[in-house]
Amino acid sequence: MPPLREHRRATKTVTHLADGRELIYFDDPGAPPRRPRADRRELPSRDTIPELRWDALAGEWVSVAAQRQDRTYLPPEKECPLDASTPEYASEIPDPGYDVVVFENRFPSFATLPSAPRGPLPAIRPGDMLNRAAGRGRCEVVCFTSDHHTAFSGLSPARVRTLLDAWIDRTEQLSTHPDIEQVFIFENRGREIGVTLTHPHGQIYGYPFIAPHLRAQLDQARAYEASCGRNLFADTLAAEVAAGERVVQRGEHWTAFVPFAARWPMEVHLYPNRQVPDLPALTEAELDELSRVYLAVLRRLEAVFDDTLPYIAGWHQAPVRRDRDLAYLHLQVTSTRRAPGKLKYLAGSESAMGSFINDMQPEEVAALLRDAKIVEP
Repeated sequence: MPPLREHRRATKTVTHLADGRELIYFDDPGAPPRRPRADRRELPSRDTIPELRWDALAGEWVSVAAQRQDRTYLPPEKECPLDASTPEYASEIPDPGYDVVVFENRFPSFATLPSAPRGPLPAIRPGDMLNRAAGRGRCEVVCFTSDHHTAFSGLSPARVRTLLDAWIDRTEQLSTHPDIEQVFIFENRGREIGVTLTHPHGQIYGYPFIAPHLRAQLDQARAYEASCGRNLFADTLAAEVAAGERVVQRGEHWTAFVPFAARWPMEVHLYPNRQVPDLPALTEAELDELSRVYLAVLRRLEAVFDDTLPYIAGWHQAPVRRDRDLAYLHLQVTSTRRAPGKLKYLAGSESAMGSFINDMQPEEVAALLRDAKIVEP
């Protein structure tokens, strides 16, 4: 990893929750110095690490995190654990207000205890069909705002810029952990996706392995480079720009497009116009434009249908220790919404065979997004 970036905008304050989990405030520029309040809740100690089990048929690790069965599920609004604390209710954030806050997930898919051994996963034992390992890593929750009733698309560009500083910080910090091989930043939005907390938030996974989707992309990129000496992601972006019909928005530093072989009814990829491995590698100018383009993409998606927009937004960043020259940072936003009142469900072909069938023409989707009337919050 390159040296840690000097953050120029957001103010970072680190504290801890009652059970020892880390909590980090990222305040907008110009905010007064924060004196974080103590978490006065009585919480059980953390003593369990999820288990990884090797699926020999798929060649993939599966996390078994049974403690997640007890996670908070659709609580009443006044008991939302992501809201700022009040005199009547103590949430995961002890302070009465915040801009952006990050904390270790209380119900993680991957975790590391201070007393546990650290380091890479053990090698798979040939012939052993029951390979398992400790699910070491880290899972964090990222709250975008203390306003329970807004959405990412309702944030200001200035707040998104603070959020970008938080994502950069977490990418850098998690990349130094000996357990972590990939840092994945994402947002799930909407009950249709399975979201159980409606407060605007996302998550960060520090995987102890390279996740299957990224691994497959890098394998393709490696083969492509061997065959023609060029970068697969860069050529994909160049081809979309040259074709033009699926480009949704293009600026000095970023291009948004519906991919040629889109799998989802609504799908947009957002690429920087130059190849970089991850968010920390972006310049200040690229980050400033991203804070505006990201919002525009989400608002276009929301404007297509007079309905809710369930979506998943995920940042594809390079692995921490390998193939960083092959990778190309980009954002993928997908939605199952295919028409007002209609969703695409993953059925037999997609779920059983992994073979996707798209219900919408990518070129038509791009035209809908270009023509969408963006509504400013």
